[in-house]
Amino acid sequence: MAKPVILVIRDGWGINPGGMAERERNGDATLLAHTPFHDQLYRKYPCATLSASGEDVGLPAGQMGNSEVGHLNLGAGRIVYQDLTRINKAIAEGDLAGNEVLQEAFAKARRGRLHFIGLVSDGGVHSHYLHLVALAAAAKDAGVEQIAVHAITDGRDASPTGGADYLATCASELARSGARISTVVG
Repeated sequence: MAKPVILVIRDGWGINPGGMAERERNGDATLLAHTPFHDQLYRKYPCATLSASGEDVGLPAGQMGNSEVGHLNLGAGRIVYQDLTRINKAIAEGDLAGNEVLQEAFAKARRGRLHFIGLVSDGGVHSHYLHLVALAAAAKDAGVEQIAVHAITDGRDASPTGGADYLATCASELARSGARISTVVG
């Protein structure tokens, strides 16, 4: 007779690799808390843990995962490469710069000013400032001379006080392509 199976996703319930020995030093709330029901489940039923970050869920190595990424990979039953990873790969392999739609847009902008808008941080959840840098470089290579970037500072997936530093870093990188940050919001 078949027995029921339950998939329980405990979003945010991290497992400290150091275990009980390092729980206080690492501030591991799940091990410091009194959790009799949880403890009973672990003793009584089979269970497993999954890696929820980096290359295991289709993100760059070392990149923190999130609910969306975790649930997408669980539902698919395989690694689903995230937009961040796919865009990084397209940049590295030259596919972004050679993208036909982008090249058409760059051709139309050669006689005017091209505007990009984007989140300026390295948070990686919704964007990465290096994507703006790569777009500006591709535009310059395509003959666009005036490139304006309208920056949005992050503060959610990156430091809430790091906006000025990210802007300075991004402005320096963009300058190589003759692009400049024109407006800032956030």
